[in-house]
Amino acid sequence: MTIIKIPAGRMRGNIGQGFGVEIMYPGLSLTPDDSGIGPIGRIDRAQVQPGHLIGMHPHKDDEILTYIRGGEMLHRDTVGNEKRLDNTHFMMMNAGHAFQHEELMLGDNPVRALQIFLRPNAADLEPVVQFHEFPEENSVDSWRLIAGPHKAPLLVRSDVRVFDALIRNDVQLRLPITDTGRNMLLYVYSGKITLGDQVVSEGESLFLTGFDKHPTALVASDVVLFSFDPKAEVYRRGMFSGNQRQSATNPLCR
Repeated sequence: MTIIKIPAGRMRGNIGQGFGVEIMYPGLSLTPDDSGIGPIGRIDRAQVQPGHLIGMHPHKDDEILTYIRGGEMLHRDTVGNEKRLDNTHFMMMNAGHAFQHEELMLGDNPVRALQIFLRPNAADLEPVVQFHEFPEENSVDSWRLIAGPHKAPLLVRSDVRVFDALIRNDVQLRLPITDTGRNMLLYVYSGKITLGDQVVSEGESLFLTGFDKHPTALVASDVVLFSFDPKAEVYRRGMFSGNQRQSATNPLCR
């Protein structure tokens, strides 16, 4: 079993002035030629103040999961949706060949969220936006499937499954063993866990091959888990999910 710790991303913006985001490219710690890893392009951990508007902007060839942990926002897009999102209302934007959206922060509390940029299996797909309401804010000591290529609340056009869990203090939660030959990325949104000889705090991640060891929470911890086939086809030129190390001569950027 391989276990590699990935540091937290670089903070950009200013939370006090309305918007701050910590951007993590998992491949920067794992590969010499790709800023992402397989179908995972980038993970943004954001905090946005009430009343702040993130104006209309484009995406292309990105599969974007909006995962809110606090506050609420109003989503609008160019395919006609206007929806309120919060910590039980999640969204997947399958941007495809042409898509734009904006978000207005509602209420009195900051919005705390992840924007997870996944890679589709092909370019120029049809744009689709999905919404799902979960019955509970958290899945306590149990893995909850959020997104996947089939039989999931939110569908992603790539071979990646996204789970979350709230692991209580001192609880060990066994990894969900789905298929052999898959890799995992375990992202700590908040709290602190240990797995093997690694201690992982909020914003940090672990890249895993194998299922021999399992995470234990040192304090109550919100975690997000990605399970993916490292050999599956992915498109690496998405607007936000794409390879930041790509070049015209790099055959891996297909």
